[in-house]
Amino acid sequence: MRVYSLARTVVDCFRFRNTIGLDVVLEALKEAWGSRRLNLDELHRVAKQLRVNRVMQPYIETMVL
Repeated sequence: MRVYSLARTVVDCFRFRNTIGLDVVLEALKEAWGSRRLNLDELHRVAKQLRVNRVMQPYIETMVL
């Protein structure tokens, strides 16, 4: 499986959250945000494109604030 970008990887984690588990998804988001390499504009664009924006929104708001 190819890794396209950090934002795409986080969004894919949210897409497959029922398969991999919510704890893994939240850890991926936490690590991506903590590394300071996550671009929120790109994350929002990819999430909207893959239709998981509403699912991700509460978690993103919690991490950013």
